[in-house]
Amino acid sequence: MIAFLVKRLFHALLVMFIISLIAFAIQDNLGDPIQQLVGQSVPESEREILREQMGLNDPFFTQYLRFAGNALQFDFGYSYVFNQPTTEVILRHLPATLELVAATTVLIILLSVPIGVYSAIKPGAWLSRFFMGVSIIGISIPVFLTAIVLIQLFAIGVSWSPFPANTGWGQWLNALVSTSGGMPAYGRGDPVHVMGTWYTNFASLKGLSYLVLPAVSLASIMLPLFIRLIRAEMLEVLQSDYIKFARAKGLSPRRIYFLHALKNTMLPVITVGGVQIGTLVAYTILTETVFQWPGVGLMFLNAIERSDIPLIVTYLIIVGLIFTITNTLVDLIYGLVNPTVKLTGKPA
Repeated sequence: MIAFLVKRLFHALLVMFIISLIAFAIQDNLGDPIQQLVGQSVPESEREILREQMGLNDPFFTQYLRFAGNALQFDFGYSYVFNQPTTEVILRHLPATLELVAATTVLIILLSVPIGVYSAIKPGAWLSRFFMGVSIIGISIPVFLTAIVLIQLFAIGVSWSPFPANTGWGQWLNALVSTSGGMPAYGRGDPVHVMGTWYTNFASLKGLSYLVLPAVSLASIMLPLFIRLIRAEMLEVLQSDYIKFARAKGLSPRRIYFLHALKNTMLPVITVGGVQIGTLVAYTILTETVFQWPGVGLMFLNAIERSDIPLIVTYLIIVGLIFTITNTLVDLIYGLVNPTVKLTGKPA
């Protein structure tokens, strides 16, 4: 266990070093920080003085070592736009993104496991085929288009009358295919203050209503992948010898499916799914833009538009840190769930 943790910590530090090096190296291609600070009216002589004072004329590795030393203390400089430390800006927006990812993750788990298991148990049923067809469509549609459709259907509403409106059955069918809208689809509303910069939408039903459409939109990216992955792994496990022996012993189908088969089905799902859940933080950029959800994704796009270089670099490093921590936790969970794998990485 200790050897595994030391090895994973070394890998994590190596990954973070590479991410920080890349993030720092691209600063020169993002814009001139002096121009962002002083504008066009300041003469070139004063700009050169500022460059010297800020150390921008130092060699690359000298600047990087200074940057890395400050980064180890979570000091990434000041945002040009907010005129605040970039870490404070990130921490103010991060809870909104993490809540959106958490709601999406819960939605994916609650839907993908039962749908995937059912589709594997009854692969020829019409409902299974329907789920597989919808999953293909879900993978093909970009998230921003899904978000726009959801806003039109459930926030704005759709009034469609393909059936005769002068009949009772026609009115009923028209009402069935139409939507009244009314769901919130802009911002977070009035989240409840928890502590510091942490505001939550989980504390009230009104707050949760603001999460529904963004979470469903974001889940549309990963949900089809999880359904198909669970179905494929479940089908393979159901053909294994120990499942045949369990059936021969007379165990109930529920015990076979949900105790023996599902446990081994979830091992590769944890490995792939854990990493995919971590990438949701990056996928939130489009979702937050469409719904104007005030998270780090929307903040990142605004920082790019305004050439807020310190904030862009801080975002890249923080997101890279989240990915690294997620991958390490996935490896730990996989080793704990699968008794045949030791955390040292060697077979038991």
